[in-house]
Amino acid sequence: MTPTRSSRTLCAALALCALSVQALAQQTPVAATSPAGSGGANNAALAGAKPKGPAPRLPNGKPDLSGVWVGGGPVGDIKEGLMPGQEIVLLPDAEKLMKGRLAADDPEARCLPTGVPRVAPYPWRILQAPSYGEPTHLFFLFEGNIHSYRQIFMDGRGHPDDLEASWYGHSIGHWEGDTLVIETVGFNDRFWFDFVGHPHTTQLKTIERYTRTDAATLENVVTIIDPGAYAKPFTVKFNATLRPGWDLMEYICNENNQDVEHIRGPAGL
Repeated sequence: MTPTRSSRTLCAALALCALSVQALAQQTPVAATSPAGSGGANNAALAGAKPKGPAPRLPNGKPDLSGVWVGGGPVGDIKEGLMPGQEIVLLPDAEKLMKGRLAADDPEARCLPTGVPRVAPYPWRILQAPSYGEPTHLFFLFEGNIHSYRQIFMDGRGHPDDLEASWYGHSIGHWEGDTLVIETVGFNDRFWFDFVGHPHTTQLKTIERYTRTDAATLENVVTIIDPGAYAKPFTVKFNATLRPGWDLMEYICNENNQDVEHIRGPAGL
């Protein structure tokens, strides 16, 4: 929450427009107003223009997904990413839970992990860890909140039978052509899908499909399967944009996190 660290201040309390605010904040330093604090600084002069052309590839022929990205998952309302013909049908208990949620109770605003598929409105990095030419792991590193990370196992293992529920679950990945497919289970029920408070249960399973459609764009198509909260699965799509020259900066959300105490009203307001 230390404003002097950041020239990119985001208004996460206004999460519906957070990504637009972020682009503007790259140009003009402003005071921190986000309930979760301000993100790390990235000099606009270092960012450069968006790269053009096709997606680069690794020596093994697979698409190179590495780099610092912004976006790629819901922030304001997961409904904004619904694919054509898709709908979100909450079960009665889940609908009641969502309607009773208060904005101040959003775990993201209180410096807790965002879970899957939500992203905080801050940069994140993909690291591909090769072993003899083939990646055995992928890592997602998040600047926002608690500098959390996701570990994606790429070595062919399955999900263990004795999973302990966690914020990011247990993720296994594989390639389908040029698309990285990540299946995750073993979630806790504590994070929200978005700022308006869409819930989930520990029965949640997500299937993410990442495709680098060009040098600057990473498409993420996510299927949400949770029979404990939703009457049927649904699929959403979000795009992340590569930020050349950016680095993840130190951002300690818990430090001087004062704004969250001033948030009032139902979730999403």
